[in-house]
Amino acid sequence: MANGRVVVVTGAESGIGAACARAFGGNGDRVAILYHGDATAAGDSADAVRAAGGDAICLQADVAAEASVDAAFGAVEQRWAPADVLVNSAGLNMTGVAVRDMALAQWQRLIDTDLTGAFLTSRRFLRGRGTVRADAAIIHISSIHAYAVRAGGADYCAAKGGLTNLVETLAIEEAPRLIRVNAIEPGMILTPMNARASTDADYRRTLEGNIPLGRAGGAGEVADLALFLASDRARYITGARVVIDGGLSLMQALGA
Repeated sequence: MANGRVVVVTGAESGIGAACARAFGGNGDRVAILYHGDATAAGDSADAVRAAGGDAICLQADVAAEASVDAAFGAVEQRWAPADVLVNSAGLNMTGVAVRDMALAQWQRLIDTDLTGAFLTSRRFLRGRGTVRADAAIIHISSIHAYAVRAGGADYCAAKGGLTNLVETLAIEEAPRLIRVNAIEPGMILTPMNARASTDADYRRTLEGNIPLGRAGGAGEVADLALFLASDRARYITGARVVIDGGLSLMQALGA
């Protein structure tokens, strides 16, 4: 049984979160898979972690609900120990609805998950560790749309833009305790959140034509980056926003 670091991954039942859980499992870590609704998919992620050489538990949690987050972290601490690494991958995608047409409930739903969820999980991670001064890492999965905005994405872009400031503030606050806080900003990654691009080859090729490297990224590539940022090799990196998008965000000002 693995006895490495204790790693909490939110949204670990699919996509980037599942890939991160598996990558940390391959590192021999103990991975708490926090999922929202799909227990079967969460179980599959746990199996993948164990097959890779780690240990895993599955915990249902709503990252936007304070009591749910507290209960999940409490279960992790009871089972293993306070977490050494938090990978916050839980999130919702943009709706494509213009501000003038967007219901307040939709705005609030996305902000609650993508921004307030990052606050609640970060805070509970930090409180669980107390005031100990020891290497630890928080990694938030953000997006290039934190700064490269899109029409119909006000809810998502606002949440990710706020996440940037949360990451940078946390990095300053927690540096004295050696807790590093960074953001990964993916571009087009083939995950269930990008379902049409994964299943419609013509549509995918159209989108990939905008990417200088000529292809979409894979969830495993994002996971490799998360594993690096949580490692001793990245002990001097904090408050960073690491873009992984094949150059897509460099193209935003072309054509006009």
